[in-house]
Amino acid sequence: MERRYSVAIDGPSGAGKSTIARAASQRYGFLYVDTGAIYRTVGLAAERRGLAFGDEAAVGELLPEIEVSLGYGEDGVQRAYLDGEDVSERIRTPQISRRASDVSAMPAVRAYLLGMQRALASERSVIMDGRDIGTVVLPDADLKIFLTASAECRALRRQRELAGRGVDLSFEEVLREIKARDEHDSSRAAAPLRVAPGAVTMDTGELSLAESIDAVCGVIEKKLGVRACQR
Repeated sequence: MERRYSVAIDGPSGAGKSTIARAASQRYGFLYVDTGAIYRTVGLAAERRGLAFGDEAAVGELLPEIEVSLGYGEDGVQRAYLDGEDVSERIRTPQISRRASDVSAMPAVRAYLLGMQRALASERSVIMDGRDIGTVVLPDADLKIFLTASAECRALRRQRELAGRGVDLSFEEVLREIKARDEHDSSRAAAPLRVAPGAVTMDTGELSLAESIDAVCGVIEKKLGVRACQR
């Protein structure tokens, strides 16, 4: 039987988790799982229903009524679906980012999605990124990595990313959002953001994207003994 590996990549908003994890998964032929997209999809559902922020009871009642799923194209790129609708682009707005932060703090939501995330990891080798992958979702992952960078560096990256999508926000606005998200994710009662025991911590602040990808892949190859299947 082919050996299956699990790599957990955690870190704060804007640390480059998704981009780096996606590139690494393509390099080794692993399945990439962006758990943030799952929470964003639930957040989008709450937004569309007009639910109040922090209303866990209402969100809990919503969960059995919606279908959240992930799909993968021939290029291996993950797509997020809400009730069969591809919402991959709709979930990337600042408003839905706030919604995702809100619903991700709710124990009911985390319990609802935990089985889905673990099932994906049981099927094949995965690189899964989020904020509690190494601590809660995959505590026995073969490799845990924690990516970080200063709030200012992450805000600049996020501002550029949003600008590329046509969203015009000042650096100051994005920095406030980043700091608020950091505080919320680190202080929430349910699965707070923290470094998992045994995780390799990496600061990407002074690295280019290509350098960050190579650094993470270097750790994967060293720790797991795998080799790239494509470049």
